[in-house]
Amino acid sequence: MQNRYSQADADATVARYADRGVSREVALRVYTTRLLGRESRLVLHGGGNTSVKTVVKNLLGEPVNVVCVKGSGWDMGDIEPQGLPAVRLEPLRELLALDTLTDEDMVNAHRTNLLRSDAPTPSVETLLHAFLPHAYVDHTHANAVLSNTDQPDGLARCRELYGDRAIVLPYIMPGFTLAKAACEAYQAHPDCEGIILIKHGIFTFGSTDREAYDRMIDLVSLAEAVLAHAGRTLVRAPTPPDLPDTVATPAQVAPILRGLTGRFILEFRTGDDILEYVNGAELDRYGRAGVVTPDHVIRTKPRPLILPAPGSDTLASFAGTARRAIDEYVSQYRSYFDRHNTGQTPLDPMPRVVLVRGLGMFTLGNSARAARVAADVTEAAMNVITGAESIGRFESITEAETFQMEYWSLEQAKLGTAVEPELARHVVVVTGGAGTIGFATAAAFARQGAEIALLDLDADGVTERAAELGCLGLACDVTNATAVDAAFDSICTTYGGVDIVVSNAGAAWQGTIGEVDDDLLRRSFELNFFAHQNVARAAVAIMRAQCFGGTLLFNVSKQAVQPGPGFGPYGLPKAATMALVRQYAVDYGADGIRANGVNADRVRSGMVNDEMIRSRAAARQVTETDYMAGNLLHREVTAEDVAGAFVALALAPATTGAIMTVDGGNIAAALR
Repeated sequence: MQNRYSQADADATVARYADRGVSREVALRVYTTRLLGRESRLVLHGGGNTSVKTVVKNLLGEPVNVVCVKGSGWDMGDIEPQGLPAVRLEPLRELLALDTLTDEDMVNAHRTNLLRSDAPTPSVETLLHAFLPHAYVDHTHANAVLSNTDQPDGLARCRELYGDRAIVLPYIMPGFTLAKAACEAYQAHPDCEGIILIKHGIFTFGSTDREAYDRMIDLVSLAEAVLAHAGRTLVRAPTPPDLPDTVATPAQVAPILRGLTGRFILEFRTGDDILEYVNGAELDRYGRAGVVTPDHVIRTKPRPLILPAPGSDTLASFAGTARRAIDEYVSQYRSYFDRHNTGQTPLDPMPRVVLVRGLGMFTLGNSARAARVAADVTEAAMNVITGAESIGRFESITEAETFQMEYWSLEQAKLGTAVEPELARHVVVVTGGAGTIGFATAAAFARQGAEIALLDLDADGVTERAAELGCLGLACDVTNATAVDAAFDSICTTYGGVDIVVSNAGAAWQGTIGEVDDDLLRRSFELNFFAHQNVARAAVAIMRAQCFGGTLLFNVSKQAVQPGPGFGPYGLPKAATMALVRQYAVDYGADGIRANGVNADRVRSGMVNDEMIRSRAAARQVTETDYMAGNLLHREVTAEDVAGAFVALALAPATTGAIMTVDGGNIAAALR
């Protein structure tokens, strides 16, 4: 493993934080913590922790010995000084005299000895950091180390590998017991450079930030060298005689899995290493053997669901197989809970990882981020297990130990307990997403917790807008059915499916209807009618595969009800689109798919631009302000008003075939 320590970068970090009143010791702790946290083979998503012992002054100006240790909710890769809360050191060290300490009392000791009441809760492994005498302590879940420890004979292997350089301890659940055992082992071997925790990870320490970091890199590199000399790889399963000629695509499989497991967000990944793993002859053994390090269980469940390769022409059969496999998975999870339950409340029994032979892996989460975290953790686990199998046979902690970790309140606390937003776990697609109304609508749905996909013909614009929301942005010509299908495939591959579609793209062509050019009228129908059909048709196919309904929302126009002079090329296809809304409501209501529209008027956007507003105001001999507020409420209608209408319709479960008017009040455009 490459040592990335740079004295120049370390000094620059110290100088940068000095201006904020951060001590040299803490600044260096931030620097090396980030070095560790940005190496995925060492640390992933909150795993691992670091600390530094230093002296700070309290409000009276008195010096206090503290340990600054990584706090809950902070990631080592981008940690800031406030992510290393200071805890009074001496009261923690006094706890070493105890024989036992409950988790509740341990957390209370952490919290009551914080120097700031608003600080994050210190790591569950704070006592281990405190009990060791070194100024700097580092802890990671290094892949290569785990490949060596996660063996039936891992203890003997690691003791032979590390000799006197590191203490090797059997698996002990994190907390007071582990901290006390590690301290006692260190006191018996005070010249060691680190501690190897079987089936858990590695600690290193030193008097300086560099010494602790260098030792981590050196000890992990020793483990990597063992794997590099192994040479043995996973044996691919023989091709079964019933293997489909053409394996289905992720976009075909994801909505099926999403429908069978519930409304989760899915992440799909594949590649040579993943395919080698999922196509392995002994996947049923090593794939179900358990987690590679205990804290993975809250992201991945104790084991994945494994499914056969799906044929593109036998998806119905695959769906049946998947349904039966999920039912069996749920039954087995409930039995696992019953075997070990001592008064806990059962978590939901659905898998978080699905391995599909011939295709790759899907991970499930309550959000796109949660699904990505599960995918990152699973990829790391695949790497560990592949390495373990190359030198021996992968072995996890026991089922009872896994349950203890999965249902440990301190571990579950990492996931948070906040109430989900109303549209969490929903995927919303907005066409014309780079435009004013489209982006306002996407932002409104994002505030409700939805995952967003923006589609727009403007490639640069949609990329920029997607970056603002942190969502998927796709360049797409919605008048091209093939392009629309490809875009929805990308959405399914990214998020797993589709729940709500806002078909918003449009353009206002003008002209006297008896004199307008036929090509212009056809172009308007392509964008203002057929594009809506392209989008709705693609969305409905996905929604029906998911089997839990969906919502189609269309940006129609008041022109569909109240035609304006010279707006026939725009109003005619919009009138057809209003009929399309109702037809989808009629044809797909039995599938739980609702279809509604919004009729907006005079909203500043790409269509109602400054030039158009000036010309229409002049034609009516009013000011631009009066023109835009020319409605019963005497107020200008905004893109946010239209967005709010779309969200309201999405949240109206008993409403379909409806048209909501958003124009400030225009009786002439009211539906009769």
